[in-house]
Amino acid sequence: MTSAYLIASDLPVAWRKSTDSNPNDDCVECGALADGVIVTRDSKDPHGPALVFAGPKFSAFTTAVGSDTLVPVVG
Repeated sequence: MTSAYLIASDLPVAWRKSTDSNPNDDCVECGALADGVIVTRDSKDPHGPALVFAGPKFSAFTTAVGSDTLVPVVG
């Protein structure tokens, strides 16, 4: 299940950003909650919403991004 209803800055997470990032880019930060739950947030909006993934779903998402197999959604 994926949800965007949590406020990212309220979560007890040590946020991490890629070392390939720089201050002027749009970046996503990730962190881990209990039981392998992964949360992400927009680094430019740390008090905005968090997107929550079960560990296997996040792994599948990052694999798809890395292999360029995502397709655009139109609508």
